[in-house]
Amino acid sequence: MILFAGDPHGDFEPIIRGVKTYSPQAVVLLGDCDLERSLDEELGEILDRTEVWFIPGNHDGDQDNWYDNLFGSKLSDRNLHGRVVEIDGRRIAGLGGVFREKIWRPPTKPRFPTRQDLLRTCGKGQRWRDSIPRKHHVTIFWQDYAALWKQKADILVTHEAPSSHRFGFKELDELALALGANIMFHGHHHEHYSRTICRGKIAVHGVGKCGISDENGQVLILGKEHYQPRLKSSAT
Repeated sequence: MILFAGDPHGDFEPIIRGVKTYSPQAVVLLGDCDLERSLDEELGEILDRTEVWFIPGNHDGDQDNWYDNLFGSKLSDRNLHGRVVEIDGRRIAGLGGVFREKIWRPPTKPRFPTRQDLLRTCGKGQRWRDSIPRKHHVTIFWQDYAALWKQKADILVTHEAPSSHRFGFKELDELALALGANIMFHGHHHEHYSRTICRGKIAVHGVGKCGISDENGQVLILGKEHYQPRLKSSAT
């Protein structure tokens, strides 16, 4: 059993409660942890009960300490962004972060396909730790998207939403199809819902803020902000 956790925004009690109640093999965090201490410290009491995996959200790049407490934690190797990992017998692909107009916001073409392309335009005062600006470490670049396109997965987890959501992107539908995934989970919009895309080929489950869903999309812990539209299929 795998649990999917909506944006914690600093509140990890529902994740801890969900793991203690349902004893999953793994829990996947869908971004926006907003960590005041390291992720392994926040979830220390369940690390002997389950595997913890994550993708970053846009807010994980808002502050130096939030960034360091996620990417510098003892669980940093559990970052699913840009790769496919087998978890409890399911191949799970991850794409964290968000689209930004300065870098790439579909349907327009990428302005900076790679991080190196962006870095070449950054003056000394624009760089963060001699690299690209901190917020763009949680921005979706074409290079990450394209790398996943060549792989195969059963489940795709993203912070951004596909076209099932009114603020979603069909490019994520296309990525799921390329991966061969038949299920998607996403956070970011703080809404619980289930729909299908790509003529019913792919089930999409949005997970609410601090909410918990199982791998079938069933809501186990209702999020703090939630919206549950009627199940329907998109025309894409």
